[in-house]
Amino acid sequence: MSDMSHQPSARGARSFRTLLRQVLHLQESPQRTALAFALGVFIAFSPAYGLHTAMVVLCTWLFGLNFLALFTGAFINNPWTIIPILGATYWTGALLLGRGDVPNFDWQDLSFSGIYQQVLPYAAPFMLGGLVLSLLGALLSYPAAYLFFHKHRSRPAKPSAEPLPPSDRVG
Repeated sequence: MSDMSHQPSARGARSFRTLLRQVLHLQESPQRTALAFALGVFIAFSPAYGLHTAMVVLCTWLFGLNFLALFTGAFINNPWTIIPILGATYWTGALLLGRGDVPNFDWQDLSFSGIYQQVLPYAAPFMLGGLVLSLLGALLSYPAAYLFFHKHRSRPAKPSAEPLPPSDRVG
């Protein structure tokens, strides 16, 4: 029973390693792969929540960039990081706009118009913070990704299988 409980996480780790291997062994330049990854990071910090996957697909189609590299960069924003990213997004925008107020939410009115009225005053700092963090994330991730991809791809490829022994057949 205990072996079964670890199966999904092992499968997930194996899937991530497979995805990473596919991104690293692409037949495109390290610059182009790093650009796709950095654009994915830009998307990850974008305040267009709910549209990140669509943005990855659109950028893949429009610019001919690698989907896996874009998706990997965008995956920085995931269920484990969304709360810190949302907080940093609002905090950055509020700081740049000179606002010190803390968002307050009235849980009594959860109608569409009630939520809209409560969220609207925080839209400008959120948008500005998202734009700034998107740009900063992309600018920082490009050189890091480039160095990583360049270093990895400059290593000679390891043979995946041992060579076959010589044949015993004569003639």
